[in-house]
Amino acid sequence: MRLGVLDVGSNTVHFLVVDAHPGAAPLPAYSHKAELRLAELLDDDGAITRSGVDKLVGMVASSIRVAEDKGVVDLLPFATSAVREAANGEAVLRRVAEETGIELRVLSGQDEARLTFLAVRRWFGWSSGRLLNLDIGGGSLEIGCGLDEQPDVACSLPLGAGRLTARLPGDVADPDDLRELRRHIRAEIAQVAGEFARMGTPDHAVATSKTFKQLARMTGAAPADAGPLVPRRLTRSGLSAWVPRLSTMSVAERAQIPGVSEGRAKQLLAGALVADAAMDLFGLDELDICPWALREGIILRRLDAMDSPADRRAALTG
Repeated sequence: MRLGVLDVGSNTVHFLVVDAHPGAAPLPAYSHKAELRLAELLDDDGAITRSGVDKLVGMVASSIRVAEDKGVVDLLPFATSAVREAANGEAVLRRVAEETGIELRVLSGQDEARLTFLAVRRWFGWSSGRLLNLDIGGGSLEIGCGLDEQPDVACSLPLGAGRLTARLPGDVADPDDLRELRRHIRAEIAQVAGEFARMGTPDHAVATSKTFKQLARMTGAAPADAGPLVPRRLTRSGLSAWVPRLSTMSVAERAQIPGVSEGRAKQLLAGALVADAAMDLFGLDELDICPWALREGIILRRLDAMDSPADRRAALTG
């Protein structure tokens, strides 16, 4: 079955075509994306600008054409914090629906954390025991922890790399701005750290998202072209050594770091501050990087819905 997942995120709008069926890993077949940075295209009232909405409508329309060309039979469209938190979010959804026929499902922060956790559990399996997962998006940080496929504790904090970068104006971070942002990040994470600590020490700590992938690559992990099956890891010691260096680098200099894309270079410092704070406050020396995240969680949930109880009984009885 060929599925299309339309992910309207804070940084990127990504349409991913996958071949999938119950009981098998979804296989990417085609990728169509654009860095719209909706979280930055806001007016003084916190509404997505007309230009931003125009770009979003155009991207959704082009994704529909790709879906038709690639033989997609089921479309899974969703939006995250940029649309969820925009002052004109409902109006944006209506316009997208009116002009493209696509009704975007707006996920809550907890939805994001739970669906991402599902993808991580399926990737690493039951042998991981109690899982803790961290995901830094453009608008928010999602955290989930638990023993099952659904986390026992899940939360979303307004600590996305794109959102926080707005608090670091200028090409090189001002030390006072940097210190204040660091305090803010740690205060936000500290508010929920106790709830996760009551769950006990995780058996396996994992990270997802483009931000964590780039931080891991920056500290020595294998490049993307080595493939998704190569183990990748981010260590606290490696990250802590890089944070002071990033704080003195210009955006252009950050873009020269292996594995850092030009479009994400500006957000790298804010993302590193969030990752460093989370690893410190949760007492984590290292994080394994999972190639699956929210999009895969959406796909897996859709496949689970297709796998009915009647189907499972038939498989068991032959």
